[in-house]
Order: sequence, then C-alpha cells, then structure tokens
Amino acid sequence: MSISGKTSKGHFFEDFYVGQVLRHGTPRTITDGDTALYTALYGSRFAVQSADSFANAVGYPQAPIDDLLVFHMVFGKTVPDVSLNAVANLGYAEGRFLLPLYPGDTVVAVSEVIGVKQNSNGKTGIVYVRTVGYRQDGEKALEYVRWVMVPKRDPQATCGPDHVPPLDTVVAVEELGDAVPHIHQSGWDEAQSGSRFRYDHYEIGEKIDHVDGMTVEEAEHQLATRLFQNTAKVHFNQHLAQNTPHGRRLIYGGHVMSLARSLSFNGLSNAFHVAAINGGRHVAPLFAGDTVYAWSEVLDKRELLERDDVGALRLRTVATKDRPCHDFPWKSDAGDYEAGVLLDLDYWVVLPH
Repeated sequence: MSISGKTSKGHFFEDFYVGQVLRHGTPRTITDGDTALYTALYGSRFAVQSADSFANAVGYPQAPIDDLLVFHMVFGKTVPDVSLNAVANLGYAEGRFLLPLYPGDTVVAVSEVIGVKQNSNGKTGIVYVRTVGYRQDGEKALEYVRWVMVPKRDPQATCGPDHVPPLDTVVAVEELGDAVPHIHQSGWDEAQSGSRFRYDHYEIGEKIDHVDGMTVEEAEHQLATRLFQNTAKVHFNQHLAQNTPHGRRLIYGGHVMSLARSLSFNGLSNAFHVAAINGGRHVAPLFAGDTVYAWSEVLDKRELLERDDVGALRLRTVATKDRPCHDFPWKSDAGDYEAGVLLDLDYWVVLPH
C-alpha cells in the first residue's frame, strides 16, 4: 500500500532558520459578511467601523474594516506555516496598521523568520517571525512581529545557533496615523459615537475600569477561529487536547484581544482606530465558560506629526478571567502577574481632538 505524502503536518522547531521566507496560502477577500459575524462574536460598537454614514461624515469613503479583524485575518494565514503545532503563542511587537481596508479588499501574508532560540528542555524552541499583510495591489496594510513556542519533531535533533532579534518596545509616534484620513471635526457626532470624551480629556496615568464582562462560549470561539482560517490544533482538536496538561482546547489568544478591545468601548468610545501594537503577552490560557473583564491605563499621549485633527493615546489594556477589574489587577510588587490576568497589551489608539 502506498502512503501519500501530499498532506502537511506543519513545521517543527528544527524546520525554521533565520532568513527563511514563508509565503502563506489562501488569500482572503474580507466581506460585509465577515464584518457582521465579527460584530456578532465580539459586539464591537466603535462608530467609524459600524456605520457608513458616520464614517462618511468624518472623512472615510465608507466604514473601514475593524483593525483587529484585519489583524486576525492576516494572522490566520500564517498559522499553517508558523504555529500549526505551536505549544503557545507568546507575544507581539512592532505592529503597525498602515492603511485602511474596506469590504471587498483582499489580504495576503508573507512572513520572515527573524529569530530562533531553543529552550533549555531541548524539546521546544521559540520562533520569531515578522509578518506583513498586503492588500491586493501589493500595498502593505499591516505588519507585526510575533514569537511562538514550537515543539521539536525530534528532541535529539541538532539545531542552528540561537538568535533573539532586538525589538523596539514601542512604535515611534512618527510612524502612527498613516491609516487614518483627515478627520472632519464638524462631522464627529458625540451622541452617535457614544461619548463626549476626546483626546484632550485623557491624562497620562489615568486608569479606566471597563466594567462589563463577557463569558466565552465554546461555539463562539470555534466560529471566530474558523472565521480567521486559523488552523492551530490546540484550538480545535479535543481528541488531542484531552491528553495535554489542560485537557481542553485553548481559546485563541486573539479572541481575548478582540474581547478586551470591545469591552474597552465603555470608557474609550472615541478611540476609533488601533494604530500600533507595541507589545503584548498572553499571560494565561482561557477556556470556554470563563468570563473576560478588562481595564486600561493611559501610558502616554502624543500629537501626531502635521495632524491637528487627531491625537494618539498609548494604552495598556489588561484582560482578566473571572475577576472584575475595579481594583485594576496587573502585577505584584515582585513583578509577577496577579491571579486571573489573561492578557497584557500595550498599543496606540487614535482619537479625535
């Protein structure tokens, strides 16, 4: 009996090397249907992305696609080549949203391996990739770095030298705002946007409890991950997951990011655009039945170059599970994350003046 070699089992740690370029399959045209399902899954309410009429009034040709939906679509392209066998997706850096996308636009993705580091246990390693999402005309829509823990196929395999790439801790303010057209102040209707609080109303050091919580259902996170064409086994295959330490499917970390972003509307309703992801860490796993809460801190605020219509807030948003955030849980005095913390995300958002 012949055995076909046409299927892919994904990459293992020893398959990666610095300088390797991975051109990911399955381009994706993002449609109004994708936007509707994304809204149904996360409940996002930012007015610019919700209504053509509001977007038109402030300077967009139509409502753009939610920034994190674009992120997830690009991320999903990379999974079969980068993280199909991943133990965990660990973090992000140097993420920039470079132009707005609209329904009907298509994204493709290309990644370059920029670092590898074998773990001391000899069984796994960390792979660093820089991914670029391109629009159908070849223009860059999004780029980011992420690092992921990947098992070795053969624990005895000899791997190349370790290389951990230097990464910026924050995206420079000079690199923000390219994806935002000039905003017409007169068209920004605060009643429709949901808040009167604009850029000038926020102060560095201010903390915001987003109050609300969302309980994650098994069907929802499965639908979301399939929407993004993310094929990572840890999210889907309960038959395999039952033999892991958790014994359950893990919820995609990006699901937590979108839940936290949606929750942040209560307190940051006019933060209509995610301009950059400075850094992020998935601190703990999330499972169906857990309830997600979130809070944010204003780390910095900056005017954008040659822009008098919008400004940027640098935020830390912390998501928790089964722990309301009235006391702003984050880290202990010893520097360890407090119990219940799921996500620690550092990013820039844009608000109108």
